[in-house]
Amino acid sequence: MTKIYMYGVSDAEVPFIETWKQNHPEIEVATDGDILSNETVDRCLDYDGVTTYQYAKVDHEVYAKLQENNIHNISQRMAGYDPFDLEEAKNRDVIITNVPAYSPGSIAEFAIAQMLNGLRHMYRIYNRSRQHDFREGDEVRGGRLANCTVGVIGTGRIGREVAKIVHDGFGAKVLGYDVYQNEEIKSILEYRDTVEEILEESDIITLHLPALDDTIHMFDANMFKHMKKGSVLVNAGRGALIDTPALLDALKGGHVGFAALDTYENEFDYVKHDWRDKDIEDKLFEELVARDDVSYSPHLAYYTDESVQNMVFFALQSTLNIIANGDDENRVN
Repeated sequence: MTKIYMYGVSDAEVPFIETWKQNHPEIEVATDGDILSNETVDRCLDYDGVTTYQYAKVDHEVYAKLQENNIHNISQRMAGYDPFDLEEAKNRDVIITNVPAYSPGSIAEFAIAQMLNGLRHMYRIYNRSRQHDFREGDEVRGGRLANCTVGVIGTGRIGREVAKIVHDGFGAKVLGYDVYQNEEIKSILEYRDTVEEILEESDIITLHLPALDDTIHMFDANMFKHMKKGSVLVNAGRGALIDTPALLDALKGGHVGFAALDTYENEFDYVKHDWRDKDIEDKLFEELVARDDVSYSPHLAYYTDESVQNMVFFALQSTLNIIANGDDENRVN
């Protein structure tokens, strides 16, 4: 019997795992709430394949142990594969897969909700209302998305969905930047040759890029200077796209009027954990989440029923494909 070990399993995933198991009675599936690490890797060594919801770095020793025990895959149950050293995994004959499109619409809708949050100052209004401050004023007078120019940085699956909804649903002007321009969506957006051009023309910027060598800290002090005063910045991509100290300076200087961040570059120690009774040691992060011109959501843009089901089903199928055929179409290394 083929055996698969699942790390990082959340309560939300359990019903979908049970459904998958009912449809695959010939497969044994074990679940574990802990993520894959040096301390937990021994638990999977009697199994044929591994899938994880991984948000912390994987040490090189893990790949070595998997190789020694004839396990040749790690199927990540999300799109991001930042926690993995792809070259080291490849050297150890461990194939890394991801789920590249578990629900582009879920993330796109969340990004648009955050655009409206920034435009209508909803975060600030909620906070003021909790303090029984019910006044009007410039701080809470909003704008309309229909009257904005929206710059979409990264027009892959998610960026395309954002562009369609903003253009077709709200009637906003949409600009796009991508190394690989998509001819099919040129009817709803205008591509620009540089990110700087997008920033200079846009009222709202939304980021949908992976964290690669040439995109890490793409938004640094120099880049923020190109933004319109008071612009809304939405990051539902990767935290590493933004140089956080530079963002804080841009907020203080007014180049960014509101930042809606679904991810933070050093979030691994905090995301998915309850820190209500603990001190946040990362003072940069603490400063960021305390601001009323920043909305931080702990990597939840994807988090819908549709997404969770697809992440479970697709990752398990990738694991099976590698066990049976030695490869999978969602391989990233």
